[in-house]
Amino acid sequence: MKKLGILLVMFVSMTAFSQNKNAVASIEVDGVCNMCKERIEKACIKTKGVKSATWNVETHELKLFYDENKTDLKTIQQNIAAVGHDTHDIKATDEAYNSVHDCCRYREESVVDDHKND
Repeated sequence: MKKLGILLVMFVSMTAFSQNKNAVASIEVDGVCNMCKERIEKACIKTKGVKSATWNVETHELKLFYDENKTDLKTIQQNIAAVGHDTHDIKATDEAYNSVHDCCRYREESVVDDHKND
């Protein structure tokens, strides 16, 4: 009976600390156009464990489905920043930001204004 109790405690502990294979998250990512959309989504999908990534050009909302056993939001955001896009928590380096196409320079007001007319 004592062994059964120990096994039950171990099982409950393992399930309490297991991570979600179908985690859902939504984060804000800066960008201005469909080229940005493609770059952001591709950076996410290349991250091991990300199942789906959809970025909305107008709202800047990135919706993610991912496996928490394989990745986490910080890693995903680091990969987004590495291709030149800022998130709420991680800012792209100047080098990464400068690597994006001129029409994707979301930190420049004139570029953002140009995309409002599209």
